[in-house]
Amino acid sequence: MKLVPLGDRVVIKQLEAEETTKSGIVLPGQSKEKPQQAEVIAVGPGGMIDGKEVTMQVKPGDQVIYSKYAGTEVKLEDETLIVVKQADILAIVE
Repeated sequence: MKLVPLGDRVVIKQLEAEETTKSGIVLPGQSKEKPQQAEVIAVGPGGMIDGKEVTMQVKPGDQVIYSKYAGTEVKLEDETLIVVKQADILAIVE
């Protein structure tokens, strides 16, 4: 099954949190905060959204940082994906 976003929506997959800190301290599961970094899986077509022309600025494969409380989580074939508006994506990581 494939998830195809509509309008200015973007499907992202959250990247895994690091298990250890830079100094080598191992973090237990509960203390890890979910990272706000994700990989773009699929991008909607953009177009006219609420009377404004929207051009999609991200593409599949991009690594992005998104708003902490943005989007809707969707479980699809044992994989958790997040559907967000392009406006909820704050930056592209290069």
